[in-house]
Amino acid sequence: MSAEAADREAATSSRPCTPPQTCWFEFLLEESLLEKHLRKPCPDPAPVQLIVQFLEQASKPSVNEQNQVQPPPDNKRNRILKLLALKVAAHLKWDLDILEKSLSVPVLNMLLNELLCISRVPPGTKHVDMDLATLPPTTAMAILLYNRWAIRTIVQSSFPVKQAKPGPPQLSVMNQMQQEKELTENILKVLKEQAADSILVLEAALKLNKDLYVHTMRTLDLLAMEPGMVNGETESSTAGLKIKTEEMQCQVCYDLGAVYFQQGSTNSAVYENAREKFFRTKELIAEIGSLSLHCTIDEKRLAGYCQACDVLVPSSDSTSHQLTPYSQVHICLRSGNYQEVIKIFTEDNLTFSLPVQFRQSVLRELSQKAQQGNTPLNYLQFKVCACNTVRDILEGRTISVQFNQLFLRSNKEKIDFLLEVCSRSINLEKSSDLLKGNMAAFLKSRNVCLGLEDLQHVFMISSHELFITLLKDEERKLLVDQMRKRSPRVNLCIKPVTSFYDIPASASVNIGQLEHQLILSVDPWRIRQILIELHGMTSDRQFWTVSNKWEVPSVYSGVILGIKDNLTRDLVYILMKGLHCSTVKDFAHAKQLFAACLELVTEFSPKLRQVMLNEMLLLDIHTYEAGTGQSGERPPSDLISRVRGYLEMRLPDIPLRQVIAEECVAFMLNWRENEYLTLQVPAFLLQSNPYVKLGQLLAATCKELPGPKESRRTAKDLWEVVVQICSVSSQHKRGNDGRVSLIKQRESTLGIMYRSELLSFIKKLREPLVLTIILSLFVKLHNVREDIVNDITAEHISIWPSSIPNLQSVDFEAVAITVKELVRYALSINPNNHSWLIIQADIYFATNQYSAALHYYLQAGAVCSDFFNKAVPPDVYTDQVIKRMIKCCSLLNCHTQVAILCQFLREIDYKTAFKSLQEQNSHDAMDSYYDYIWDVTILEYLTYLHHKRGETDKRQIAIKAIGQTELNASNPEEVLQLAAQRRKKKFLQAMAKLYF
Repeated sequence: MSAEAADREAATSSRPCTPPQTCWFEFLLEESLLEKHLRKPCPDPAPVQLIVQFLEQASKPSVNEQNQVQPPPDNKRNRILKLLALKVAAHLKWDLDILEKSLSVPVLNMLLNELLCISRVPPGTKHVDMDLATLPPTTAMAILLYNRWAIRTIVQSSFPVKQAKPGPPQLSVMNQMQQEKELTENILKVLKEQAADSILVLEAALKLNKDLYVHTMRTLDLLAMEPGMVNGETESSTAGLKIKTEEMQCQVCYDLGAVYFQQGSTNSAVYENAREKFFRTKELIAEIGSLSLHCTIDEKRLAGYCQACDVLVPSSDSTSHQLTPYSQVHICLRSGNYQEVIKIFTEDNLTFSLPVQFRQSVLRELSQKAQQGNTPLNYLQFKVCACNTVRDILEGRTISVQFNQLFLRSNKEKIDFLLEVCSRSINLEKSSDLLKGNMAAFLKSRNVCLGLEDLQHVFMISSHELFITLLKDEERKLLVDQMRKRSPRVNLCIKPVTSFYDIPASASVNIGQLEHQLILSVDPWRIRQILIELHGMTSDRQFWTVSNKWEVPSVYSGVILGIKDNLTRDLVYILMKGLHCSTVKDFAHAKQLFAACLELVTEFSPKLRQVMLNEMLLLDIHTYEAGTGQSGERPPSDLISRVRGYLEMRLPDIPLRQVIAEECVAFMLNWRENEYLTLQVPAFLLQSNPYVKLGQLLAATCKELPGPKESRRTAKDLWEVVVQICSVSSQHKRGNDGRVSLIKQRESTLGIMYRSELLSFIKKLREPLVLTIILSLFVKLHNVREDIVNDITAEHISIWPSSIPNLQSVDFEAVAITVKELVRYALSINPNNHSWLIIQADIYFATNQYSAALHYYLQAGAVCSDFFNKAVPPDVYTDQVIKRMIKCCSLLNCHTQVAILCQFLREIDYKTAFKSLQEQNSHDAMDSYYDYIWDVTILEYLTYLHHKRGETDKRQIAIKAIGQTELNASNPEEVLQLAAQRRKKKFLQAMAKLYF
């Protein structure tokens, strides 16, 4: 080593390795010491703290000379900070378990979006539309990481979260927490909207049969260089950290299983998918082994999922003796065969095979049903509790408070059953002395013998065979003498009160049990009783904070929390859990809770009374739409009148939820109340309520649609409103981060509402004509842009203007995404609407997805022709549609299909047909399609072509096709048309089977 090099090394080693805490990120940034810092045994700050600080510094807004807040500048420093955050995550090997545990949802969302950006994921493209097999390995892995995190976050958000006890109020901290909470909720909303797409992406990943690679610190450094210095290394098959196919599939299967399991609560059929994924995960873990570096699965949690799936979805070929105890218990609970459950629990006391937690969950379920008024379950609840208690004492655990409560008033039946369970739960010949001692101590304890008041009940136990066997003579005599001495005092004692507070438990245990009941109960009277008991036990608690599932909208919380009486405030707030019941479509309990709340607030608050009337209106709309409205029966006039009343309401200072106005206008449009919306709606509503304004324009456009084009002034007004909504201000710039999301709206003050609000409103509509009008408007707006090569067609598209004065003001990227969303929604309402299917096909055609385009073109023809048994109407299969189908087949190298489709045009395109038949690398069945050709000229050309090529067999097939008598040119026109129609039918049916 040279002296100069040695001096440099000494100078480097003499630098301080631990920077001052105040500027450590600046130190790492300037000195490039990140890797050295991460290699320390216990780096301080920790890696996850580095990620948070790097991203916080990179996302800080700037302030210009006029003191205006600007977005974070896209400068070199911020780009380096983002890169450093990615390098720290790469150091952690992109382990989602570590990242999710330590990073908040907004920070992790920012980190993974930066990963997508640097991995060259095209901005504005949906992940579900991308073919993972054709992407570079690191790009595909980035997409998988993002979508795995998306569904894991959705699953995690469904778990109940116990709210932290609030500390001393600090305004800045509270504001920061509220901002983070709102940001998290917004991200979760987008992730849930994308959930179906994320699942499709992960399902597609399971079909990959190649190893993937994830970015390392080295590959991230390469990407940060100039493009010319990279030489394509990061896109090769060997760059980055290798993730084997089996490891990737194992992680994806586990995450898919978890999200399917979570969806099973609302759709039990999905449990089958969860079962399949979890058991596939177990198989892959067995193949990979437990020493895998990049596949970390919580095997205990996986085993729990598998057991739950066994219970929820027992195998169809399983007989009763093959079922696991879990499945047997679950089947008995569903069928109401509770005696069999008790039998299984009693037998399990000998084997200890069922986990205690599972047995306790069964008891909780019975307790909940008993509390909800199912009286016959009270005694069964005691029986199950007795079985669980015997299991507890055999294993040396303490006796539960619930057993003391249920056994407080013992009778002959309860004692007989308890003794029977004890006898059947212990094998006196084989059991250990420890088990026998535990059982004997239980029988003579204060919970059983010494706790009984009636000597007759005591002698029932002391004379039982089990008692005599387990206790020695001296112990039995001593116990009986103790009971006899107690009898005078016991008999003179007052009758014990059966109150909850007689249970020997601490106040905190009692409060916790009551809070648990408060969370589970949906009976208004029971909720009131529990709150009275809780407020009698403590006066310094706010019980409306017990659960976040009944959190009320912010527009209501101020009014409710302003109620001075603590008990009334808690009761009103908790009764509003009817909102949660409505969300999960439990409309009956929601109505009970709202009715009780309305009765309560009517006494003291006119403002809250109107709030409850509004919420009950929304509930009635949802109830009708989910019930009678499904059959198409018109709603009662009373409900329509209440909707009108809400729209026309002019009460000051009443807190209003935007969704109610949205639902009311959608309700009027769905039930074709166009007359009211166009002529009778008050003028002030059009100025004050944007949804009423939009509804009025839609209703008027539908009403004027049959008229001449000159009379469609409302259509022009609707066009201008939507163009303004889709416009962006010039001060907003397109971001350079390339983040991908479904509808990531930019703030705009030009329109009557934001684009996200418009999309949310449209997704509440079901009336076909209204949806068709909106679709055609957005399609026209999409087609107006200058760089469009392939227009999308739509019904009624001619009623809209053909140009926009200022094209640069419209966010056409967002318009294109909106069109796709609207078509997808419309087809979910009616998958057999041929005009919507044609729009979907045109979208796929315009984005070069030709196989999918053919699928929808064929589906559009099939739905309006009884699967091609009738002729497809010419307004469906226009020349433009046929030409696009021809181009799709041509680009898919199905050249014989191209020639056949050329016959479908009003004027047969011989030039294209002949050119396609000359192709020799056709991917279709070629000569097997000749029976579908009815044009003799094409058949004669085929004969000539095969003769020229020396293809004798194919030439004979073509000659045979020409020789069919029904194709004779001398036949009447009707015969020729019938022959053509029959061949069209068979060809289209064959194509449908190929592409469906």
